[in-house]
Amino acid sequence: MNLAQVFNEEFDSKAWRTAEEVFGETANMLRRILLAVALVVPLFGGASAQTETIVIRPEPSDEVLVNPGMGITTFQRFNGQPLNQGLRWSEEGPIAKESDAAGRSIFPDTSVAYCRWFWSELQPAADHTRWEIIDTALEEARRHHQTLAIRLMPYDDEHPLPEWFRNSGARRANKATDKDGAIWQPDFSDPLYIKYWSSCVAQAGARYDGHPFLETVDISSVGYWGEGWSDYMPSFQFQKDLIDIYFDAFKHTPLLMNFDEPRALAYGTERGAGWRLDCLGDMGRQWKDRPGFSHMLDFYPQQIARMGIQDVWRRSPVSLETCWVPGFWKEKGWDVDYILDQALRWHVTTLNVKSSPIPPEWQNKFAAFQKRIGYRFVLRRLEYPRSVTSGEMMPVHMWWFNAGVAPIYRPYTLALQFQSARESYDATLNADLTRWLPGDATVDQSVYVPDSLKPGIYQLRLAILDPRTSLPACLLAIQ
Repeated sequence: MNLAQVFNEEFDSKAWRTAEEVFGETANMLRRILLAVALVVPLFGGASAQTETIVIRPEPSDEVLVNPGMGITTFQRFNGQPLNQGLRWSEEGPIAKESDAAGRSIFPDTSVAYCRWFWSELQPAADHTRWEIIDTALEEARRHHQTLAIRLMPYDDEHPLPEWFRNSGARRANKATDKDGAIWQPDFSDPLYIKYWSSCVAQAGARYDGHPFLETVDISSVGYWGEGWSDYMPSFQFQKDLIDIYFDAFKHTPLLMNFDEPRALAYGTERGAGWRLDCLGDMGRQWKDRPGFSHMLDFYPQQIARMGIQDVWRRSPVSLETCWVPGFWKEKGWDVDYILDQALRWHVTTLNVKSSPIPPEWQNKFAAFQKRIGYRFVLRRLEYPRSVTSGEMMPVHMWWFNAGVAPIYRPYTLALQFQSARESYDATLNADLTRWLPGDATVDQSVYVPDSLKPGIYQLRLAILDPRTSLPACLLAIQ
């Protein structure tokens, strides 16, 4: 299906509308049609004719937009599926299709589903990997109009390493008689651990790297949940080896580096990964072994500065995960404004609240947060000639404003379309949207009007196209 067909399907029997009609439409129509502008352009054949310049200044929109690759994610489930109740959540990723909720829960619509699975679930035997689990998750994400972000996790305190691995002759870092002896802790520098875990990651990369609907992959090799910390940390050389396996396996899908180990964090982001942290919101007094410690006040802001990762967001995404869930923050009386402001200061693109209800009193605060998270493109000014001549160049000037806190990270395409009752022509503009950081951007160029277009009245239309589908994808923050 080409761009013209999509537009034709989306418009009703009124056919093409004027700029005044489009800019005056409701937010619901904007959400439905993925259309920026529709402007009348007479097209002449033969010699050039004098023409006036038209300037359009769209009115900004204040609505929450659901756009690709950003926003509050679902966790271990997909849009419209039941939320976790109370303050609990599950670390077990979905292994089959789940039913959608009978009544829609109050939870933000989102374009990203985040799922993670334990090694023992994915690879119950050394010679058998259940790739159908991730295959199904990718299918479910697409069915729910989402992309999929994933993590492969070695183990945690309730989900041990695969039995076949523990019986393979691999070295154990602790003894059964130790105080943590109930958990079989691996020696992360053991050649067998590196061999088998690397093989699992490599197979995942061979199968999924570059999948058009795989959003990101977490770098995950060491410790509980693969978060990168452990009481049995290997030397830094082995940490590097266990990071490098992801860069070898995933050369096209964006990677996210877990936050906890400083040198590992710096190394992974220097190699090109974005970063993620998993205790957003912790304001302290929750850790028995560290009285008074707070991730938000004592660790995260300083580590970001010390590791020199303040500007990673300019080229790779920042993904955050709540410590506990927002309902827990509310119970503790934590300052939600400070927490969300910090996330924006760190240029967050996605936030995982663990598919937990947002307290009703905070709905407006999270809605305001959603309007700034990631990118938010506002077309402020468009200038074009009222009439053009086939076989010549048409000048186009645009002023854009990114009202979000981050760029778009995939190479989306800015395109114009000339559309008449008889034919259409799509023109790609030379705009690198990944360079549209928060603030202003301009597009000043000339577009060739092919002489194959017949004289007549054309709609000039604007869209941001998904590079995976070549279809309109991004809603603009204009009315």
